[in-house]
Amino acid sequence: MNTFERRNQIIKLLKENGTVLVSDLSQQFDISEVSIRTDLRLLEKQGLLIRFHGGAGLLNTPQSEDTETKLEERYSLSQNPKNQIAYAAAKLIKEGNTIILDSGSTTMMIAHQLLKIKNITVITNNLPAATILSDSPDITLVLCGGTVRHKTRSMHGTMAENALQGIRADIMFVGADGVDPHIGLTTFNEGYHISSVMASVSSKVVAVVDSTKFNRNGFNVVLPMNKLDLIITDRDLSPQHKVALAGLNLPLKIA
Repeated sequence: MNTFERRNQIIKLLKENGTVLVSDLSQQFDISEVSIRTDLRLLEKQGLLIRFHGGAGLLNTPQSEDTETKLEERYSLSQNPKNQIAYAAAKLIKEGNTIILDSGSTTMMIAHQLLKIKNITVITNNLPAATILSDSPDITLVLCGGTVRHKTRSMHGTMAENALQGIRADIMFVGADGVDPHIGLTTFNEGYHISSVMASVSSKVVAVVDSTKFNRNGFNVVLPMNKLDLIITDRDLSPQHKVALAGLNLPLKIA
């Protein structure tokens, strides 16, 4: 694949997924992250995307009502499970709601969907999600302070947790590296405490996890299952895991 073909493919992936990450593109095209950043920088100059730390997203261009409907249909019919989950998650949100977005790629995709909703407040430690939301005048964006964890591009630590004290959110969206029906949401990252603080200040906690996460277990628990109010996943979830979740009386939504 030459440079022209690769950049066209990047634009195609953006249209399908809403966002792309430098690390994912580097692995997919088997080239250095430096080369991918060069591609994104040139495509941004052409007005085809907007870059954020670690990746890029589609430009939020004005659209007619008819065009917006077609765009929503495209997202709902997308073959990308994370896009389907993000689309379903956004359907839970009403104008005036306060939303918490935890770190992760699926919650970042939810941020794109939130651009369609007016008069909401979003609280997040997710830096890519914050970048996506920062240009919208219809969204009040609140960032958790704290120490940046470069691997997940998110903010953690005592300062981030303290920033959540004294607030209330309508819905929290949380992802995970793994899901165990008997243990809960897990991660491979160390010292992951902010999710429990986010959950404690939220009226509803929604896990947004694609079906592949049910076959993995991280070594740290993000949240136990009894802290969740709903799981949104995709249609490839195995019958065994559906039965296990049903035994917990935990609502499940298939996107």
